[in-house]
Amino acid sequence: MSALEITSRIQVRADPQRVWELAMDWSRQREWVPATVVRGGTGVGAQVAARTGVGPAGFTDTMVITEWDPPRRCVVQHTGRVVRGRGVFEVVPRGEVTEFRWTELIDLPVPASVRPAATVIGRWTVVPLTRLGLDYALRRFARLV
Repeated sequence: MSALEITSRIQVRADPQRVWELAMDWSRQREWVPATVVRGGTGVGAQVAARTGVGPAGFTDTMVITEWDPPRRCVVQHTGRVVRGRGVFEVVPRGEVTEFRWTELIDLPVPASVRPAATVIGRWTVVPLTRLGLDYALRRFARLV
């Protein structure tokens, strides 16, 4: 598998605990992640499912939490058919502000023979489109905090 890394970050005027609590409240993610409804548990091994789409057009992204270090870091392993790889949420104190980072490490399920070309195409298509979506979601998140 070939992985693409996409990171978005935003600084907010809130304490790290507040940022963590809002970010990890799966049921409230619909307020800042467009067209997505999330449900799930907390802690290592908990299941999380995110339904993204409008009406019947969409997909469910299933995940398992593999790291849980409140109020600093949560890592999920994407286990669905559409999205594979890892998602990383990090809360970093920066003096008077707190930085919230969202990284996606997306696995491209392509055969070794086409991996170099697929990686290049992914870097020109998947990465910028995903970054736009993450940036938009984090701007909405900052308004909520």
